[in-house]
Amino acid sequence: MTHSHRLPHWYQKGLPHIWLPYSQMQTTPHPLAAVATNGSQIFLADGRQLVDGIASWWTACHGYNHPYICTAVQRQLDTIPHIMFGGIVHEPALHLAQRLCHRLPSPLQHVFFTDSGSVSVEVAMKMAIQSRLNKGETQRTRILAFRGGYHGDTLGTMAVCDPEEGMHALYGNVLTQQIISPLPCDDASFKIFNTLLERHAHTIAAILVEPLVQGAGGMRFHPPEILRTIRHAADRYDILLILDEIFTGFGRTGTFFAHEQANIVPDIITLSKALTGGTLALAATIATTCVFESFLSNVPEHALMHGPTFMANPLACASANASLDLFDTEPRLEQVAALNSFLTDALKPCRTLHGVRDIRTLGAIGVVELDRITNLEKLRQDFIAHGCWIRPFRNIVYLTPAFTISEEELQTLTSTIYKVLSA
Repeated sequence: MTHSHRLPHWYQKGLPHIWLPYSQMQTTPHPLAAVATNGSQIFLADGRQLVDGIASWWTACHGYNHPYICTAVQRQLDTIPHIMFGGIVHEPALHLAQRLCHRLPSPLQHVFFTDSGSVSVEVAMKMAIQSRLNKGETQRTRILAFRGGYHGDTLGTMAVCDPEEGMHALYGNVLTQQIISPLPCDDASFKIFNTLLERHAHTIAAILVEPLVQGAGGMRFHPPEILRTIRHAADRYDILLILDEIFTGFGRTGTFFAHEQANIVPDIITLSKALTGGTLALAATIATTCVFESFLSNVPEHALMHGPTFMANPLACASANASLDLFDTEPRLEQVAALNSFLTDALKPCRTLHGVRDIRTLGAIGVVELDRITNLEKLRQDFIAHGCWIRPFRNIVYLTPAFTISEEELQTLTSTIYKVLSA
């Protein structure tokens, strides 16, 4: 596939009108102009070709443009591209809800669709809080979350992200005050966690955690035992447990869902990112029957008053069903295991480099943690210059490639990390 080296007119004319995410627009370099994708490749308007090491923010688990997903979306486009989900349902959404519940532990039986990960967490928090309010427990309106955690950029989810990370610091006096605890991973943090529960359990509706990996907070890993500790604590104080599997779900950590490795059952789980195989925007908040039944009432106000316009979009649901078909018919978890083995070996030489603090892998995640990154934008541009789309953040260089990436492409990514960090 070849492309013109001249930047297209749509790029030149449209650039002044675009507001980019997580970017200081006064100083940020011009973004790249992408004209096509295929597998793990991104094709640029200037003729360059990049190996994508992060699967488009962790979504494209089957690679870009998978023909099976594209065909399913095209087929759906010919019948119902979109229809409101208020008072009307459709087969792709009902089928998808059934399949997700079949994949999850049996108590999780009730699916509320949204259109982004942040909103799915907002809905989970509303479910947890309102389930208490519907029972007359008016004091239980707070969420306990963890340092190093990230759950989204909407106003409610910012309040449950790590306040010390700084990304949302400007909003500190605006946000609802939630309870943020160290993750209970040693004696000291376990003691703090327990003390917070003893003092505030009567005000807490739910505990919210990313299982096994705190993703955007720094790709921090924790063992399954931590999740069991949190689940036991939630049970002890009659607190709901919300698992944010937006990043970790759909095979990324080596099992279909991360919580399987801890053998626990959440009360509410949130899913997005790879749900549609990286093709369309969709998210789901899935609750147990016990949570769902707390909303059943003759009182209209006891209903969950939430309804995104594009919730359960038929095109997105068709894409998600096709993605699940691929998990059923192709060896995705075996590919993740092979990816993990490759990443573990290929990133090992980085341990010898100056400034490297840690190397860690889990499932299809590879992380090189540095002491610091002094010029983040230069590092990103260096990776691009070597033909790789790798987006380090804070002090983290990481890979979350498509599960279908070739060994040659993976070798390009890992050798480029070593080469660039060596320089």
